[in-house]
Amino acid sequence: MIRSARNLLRLFAIARTLARHDALFPLERFGIAPAVTFAARLLAFPGRRRPGRPGQRLARAIQELGPSFIKVGQLLSTRSDLLGEEVATDLAELQDRLPPFPGDEAKRIVAEELGKPLEALFSAFDDEPVAAASIAQVHFAVTTEGREVAVKVLRPGIEEAFARDLDLFTWIAALAERTQPELRRLKPVEVVRTMAETVQIEMDLRFEAAAASELGQNFAEDPSFRVPEIDWPRTARRVMTMERVEGIPVDERAAIVAAGHDPDAVLAKAAAALFTQAFRDGFFHADLHPGNLFVGSEGEVVAVDFGIMGRLDRRTRHYLAEMLIGFLNGDYRMAAEAHFRAGYVPAHKSVDAFTQACRSIAEPILGRPLHEVSIARLLGQLFQVAKMFEMETQPQLLLLQKSMLVAEGVGRSLNPNINMWEMARPSMEIWARENLGPQARLRDAATDLSRVAERLPAVLRDAEDTLAMLADGGLRIHPDSLRGLAEAGRWPGRSWPYAMWAAIALLAVIAGALL
Repeated sequence: MIRSARNLLRLFAIARTLARHDALFPLERFGIAPAVTFAARLLAFPGRRRPGRPGQRLARAIQELGPSFIKVGQLLSTRSDLLGEEVATDLAELQDRLPPFPGDEAKRIVAEELGKPLEALFSAFDDEPVAAASIAQVHFAVTTEGREVAVKVLRPGIEEAFARDLDLFTWIAALAERTQPELRRLKPVEVVRTMAETVQIEMDLRFEAAAASELGQNFAEDPSFRVPEIDWPRTARRVMTMERVEGIPVDERAAIVAAGHDPDAVLAKAAAALFTQAFRDGFFHADLHPGNLFVGSEGEVVAVDFGIMGRLDRRTRHYLAEMLIGFLNGDYRMAAEAHFRAGYVPAHKSVDAFTQACRSIAEPILGRPLHEVSIARLLGQLFQVAKMFEMETQPQLLLLQKSMLVAEGVGRSLNPNINMWEMARPSMEIWARENLGPQARLRDAATDLSRVAERLPAVLRDAEDTLAMLADGGLRIHPDSLRGLAEAGRWPGRSWPYAMWAAIALLAVIAGALL
């Protein structure tokens, strides 16, 4: 009760801020707390016009509301199905920048977190930060060993502020699911939970350091993409120290050309790196805006800021690759069937109808000049037919879509006449042959068989125990348990998965041996 009252008051304050910017439409569109939004509109000088498009007004209100709302705005920028394409495009311009906190405070936090006087750690430490965002800011420094580094310091009080706002977002999401049944397929609570997990990782800079280290290890043999080295002895929960990188921001085309680098080659490296991260490794940088990407002295792409990273499991990567290849090749049946195999579209829906829907989405986009093709926009348009086919939101794909959207913007700043995904197509097709072809399926079957073999002794012990129970008077199984067992053994799109065939084959061999 106290929590609800507190969140209602906060929601009213938020609604007033939105109303002052004439940007209440998100709350009104989804019918969230209509009495609160109505009261906020009455108190916000009705009739007074605010400048700009709806998305621009909403972006200004979000900027005023603070760091956690900026995160929500950036997430909404990937969902053109919710607020429309124009609003989503305007929200994509949201910049995660805030006024810096004092350098003396940053030095105090560094000394406190690392447990040593600042002078024992650094021979120089700049008072003014080089970058200040919602969660942390970065200072250049020189270690006592003479190494130039960048030191990232968490904002004072940011953990408490985000915890308060995330509690509010969870409450609003639960309220929306409870009062607006048509919103349940969008999984608002799960989306907020995914966002909370991402923010929790961002709040511990040791996790960001580990992400940088993992990404760097993945590209250790690839000179076209570089990750700065972490200074682990000078890294803690609220402080991260890494190698200072020199480079040209990736969106400064003129400076890149002046330095003797080919923008098209840089774009090809960036496209290949993103594809490799997402599909080869299933671990990708999810915040690839121009402030986080530089061109190094050898023309390599250098990434920084690893607070927002995404992961995709092997099965999701396979399904997603099939979808994208299907769309790029105009094979809409392949794209549609991949959605069904992944379980994104319920099995009772028509594959033919969904194939037609995929064509209706892709043809207007893919039929345009190559440099105007936007795969991120295509994925966004796909959400617009989601309701008709009862498609549920896939939170694990939102970060990838956001990353692709931002990457396309970077690509157009380097060369507006080239499509970066066409550059990545050869890598995509090689990966597809190695991971989606007959040999890959045989390899997957062998892996499944190996797993079944590993589990077989335990299965036989369980079967022996069950037979003993049956001999001792029978065994009653509740219908819900049977349904649970059936669900546990069902793989999306495969009525008889490889593992099932493997299990049958093994049992046949065992039975033959016993007989």
